[in-house]
Amino acid sequence: MSSIEIRKIGITKLDTDAVVNAANTGLWEGSGVCGFVFRDAGSKEMTAACQKIGHCDEGSAVITPGFRLPAKYVIHAVGPRWYGGERNEPKLLYSAYMKSLLLAKENGLHSIGFPLISAGIFGYPVDKAWQKAIQACNDFIKDNPDYDIKIIFAVLDDRILDVGEKTLKQNEVED
Repeated sequence: MSSIEIRKIGITKLDTDAVVNAANTGLWEGSGVCGFVFRDAGSKEMTAACQKIGHCDEGSAVITPGFRLPAKYVIHAVGPRWYGGERNEPKLLYSAYMKSLLLAKENGLHSIGFPLISAGIFGYPVDKAWQKAIQACNDFIKDNPDYDIKIIFAVLDDRILDVGEKTLKQNEVED
């Protein structure tokens, strides 16, 4: 049975089939979540794998091996920068989550770890970011009833954790 949970843990510590990197369009090693993913996976290997792919549009996702991470794969999802919600940000953020989940399914992966995409240096408001994250995950589970997937959100900040747990509770899917 599919599930969604939130844990206070670093994304690179999750022992899931895949973890999601909050990536940039150039797929370069960045700061924040992206920096940790590259460093813990092996910066040289991850950089080479991402250079082969070359680019990922906002609202999309690509997959690479996990290299030295406990996760077998890294799905690099590019969320939007926040410009007040007037540049399609909600649609793009939803799409980044949905495309990550579809990539997981295409690759037969049954557990995935997400950060809260776009809520860091990209400036997306935490409450709005959680709404889109939970909405996309719930929609994926509803649209794929015969595919079991365990979705774990990895956060380090207590306030982000609290907002996420409240949002998850308010949006629980009825069986």
